[in-house]
Amino acid sequence: MMKIGLFCAAGMSTSMLVEKMKAVASERGLEADIAAYPESEMETYVNDLDVALLGPQVKYLLAKGKQICEPKGVPIDVINTIDYGMMNGTKVLDQAIKLANK
Repeated sequence: MMKIGLFCAAGMSTSMLVEKMKAVASERGLEADIAAYPESEMETYVNDLDVALLGPQVKYLLAKGKQICEPKGVPIDVINTIDYGMMNGTKVLDQAIKLANK
């Protein structure tokens, strides 16, 4: 099972994106545990993740996120602004899968 964490400022819009990603994963028959967290709690949750994604509104935290995630072998990237704004669960799930398989 792939575990994906989405990190943002408050978690409201990211929670909607999580639901869309879960629906796409289910349609594809993929076992995925996808959840949204406040960026301030990244250190708490990173140990349980396969992939971490940052909402575009906190992309300035990518360097800090890499310092937290990379030593634990967890790839991290910023969600594309357009995909995030359109709540494109398919593209964001594909981004997470691609990141996990690098």
